[in-house]
Order: sequence, then structure tokens, then C-alpha cells
Amino acid sequence: MPAVLHPVDPRHPDPGVIGLAATMLRHGKLVAFPTETVYGLGANALDPDAVAAIYAAKGRPAWNPVIAHVPDVAAARALARSWPASAARLAAAFWPGPLTLVVPKAAQVPDVATAGLDAVALRVPDHPVALALLRAAGVPVAAPSANRFTQISPTTARHVQASLGDRIDCILDGGPCAVGIESTVVDCTGSDVVILRPGMITADDLARALHGTGIAVRIAVRTVSHGAGPEAGGPAPRSPGMADRHYAPQGDVWLFDPTQQDEVAAALQARAATGAGTGADTGTIRALLRTATLPLPAGSVVPMPDDPAAYARRLYAALHDADADGAVLIVIERPPDEPRWSGVRDRLSRASR
Repeated sequence: MPAVLHPVDPRHPDPGVIGLAATMLRHGKLVAFPTETVYGLGANALDPDAVAAIYAAKGRPAWNPVIAHVPDVAAARALARSWPASAARLAAAFWPGPLTLVVPKAAQVPDVATAGLDAVALRVPDHPVALALLRAAGVPVAAPSANRFTQISPTTARHVQASLGDRIDCILDGGPCAVGIESTVVDCTGSDVVILRPGMITADDLARALHGTGIAVRIAVRTVSHGAGPEAGGPAPRSPGMADRHYAPQGDVWLFDPTQQDEVAAALQARAATGAGTGADTGTIRALLRTATLPLPAGSVVPMPDDPAAYARRLYAALHDADADGAVLIVIERPPDEPRWSGVRDRLSRASR
């Protein structure tokens, strides 16, 4: 049965609609809702069966932990066995916002939500619909992105319907997401703060917030492949979003640097010469370009912003549009190798594997 979709005005969330969705969460149902990053697929984080239902709906492997969303720092601390000084400083600086903190987990957090790890990922989202739902539910809400595993994350309710509409109970439509890619995830369980997944909050942002504490910021992003991951005896990742193929459209993805423009243009011309992706069929190739020009038919090129925040906000929608048009190849100009682009570059790298 298709999920019930409820439009919600982010400026004035309807208490009746929010209350209905909150009741569904408390009764073990699955509710998709907007955050500032992407739409999340929510379930009561303290109900193992409800959290397991998230994994089943998404086709998500059990080794991939989920993030528990809470309305405030007090609710986050209730799920932590201890609250490190780094977590306190970063929560004060960035919550509500697109930052997830990994801290030692309290006993009440079920293992299914943490992939059996002794740490829990926590976030206070910066979205009025999400915060209203969390306050009304009165329980922490586990909420990975509301899409099938490895596929493109949703930034609109329409994206959720297309991916999971027949597998979940309710969708709150709060409009497009403002940030557009998932949160930065940092591990606060050690002496240093370790970035596990980059996002729009950068290492420099974190270092500024921690200035004067003596706490260093390190980057330890790694990739987990199905062939060599936890199902093959390897360790579980401490963060979601670390699968080697993730955030991926249906078609193949080519990433190229601006200096490789002539090489890519030649490859596209050779492809057209064989009859694959010819000019008459504009749906077969899509190009997301910032500065490059490629020999493609009109309608195949999507201009992308030069600003990383605007690019992130546009990225998943552009990939969803390419999927909807049946693009079998998506050619994407790689953004600059700069800290402020690290989150976008990470998503593009995983989408292209």
C-alpha cells in the first residue's frame, strides 16, 4: 500500500499532521520526513523491530549504522554513556545543523541501530518539520536517508515516493532540502576528533570551533566494499555513508577534471559514432558541468553552480532528473580539490564507482 503523503508548511508545521506522524513513530511505523540535509526514513531508535524495519525497507546491510535524530543536546546526552569535551564544544557550535557526533553509546540504544558497535551517531537537525516531529514523538528517531541502499539520496518528497513509496507508512512533504547532501560525521570517542564522512561542515570549521581546547581534527574517511567489508570478516564502519558505491544513479558516471575536457569530448564523440548516446536521444547522456563545454546535444547539459553550498543543494536533484530521463551515462566535471568542496567530492566519488 502506498505511503500516505502529508504536505507540511515548514514555516508553520500543522500540529495535527505532526501529531499523527509522531504517533506512528511511537507505534513502530516508518515515517519519512525532511531535514536540512536530505529526507530521512524515521523509526523509533529505541525499538529494535522498528529500526530493523528501516533496514528491510531500504535493503540496507546490517553492518551499516544509522544516525539517531534528537531535538536537543539533552536528548542526545541521554543516549550517550559519556559526553566527551569535543562533543560538547561541537554541539554548542553546530547544533542544530548538518553535523553528526559519534559518542560512546548508552545501554538503552539497541545494537541494531549501531551495527553492534559500542558507539552511537547522534544529530540535532536544523529543520522546523524535523524538530517538531522529534519533540512530538518524544523518542529518538533513527533516520538514514529515505531511499533504497546505494541509490541517490532524496531531497524532495517526490524522490522518497519514487524510491520507497510502497515500503513505508507516511511521508511528510516539507519541500526541498536546503543543504542537499548528508551531514558531516565526526568520531568524538578518542582524544582527537576524526572526520568519518565529509559534509558541508569542513575540517577547518571544526578546528575553529575547537580552538584553544588542544583537540586536533583528523580525517579518516575510508571506503567499505561488499567484497572486503564486514560480511567478509572486516570491521564495521563507524559511520553511515562509507559504502564504496553510494548515492548512485542508475546510469554510469564519468568524473573528469577540467584538464581532461578534450579527452572526454573525444570519448563522447567516439561513443556517438558507434550509435550509443547519439544526438537524437538526449536522454541517454547527461552532463553536469561548471566550466567545461562538451559536444553534446541541447538539453543534455546541466549547468552547475560554482559555489559549493549551491552545488550541494542542486546535486541530488540533478541526478534524480537524469534517472527520470533514463540517462545511461552521466558525465560530471569534478569540483576543485579544496576543503569546502570535500563533501561534494566524496559523494561524486562514491556515485561513480
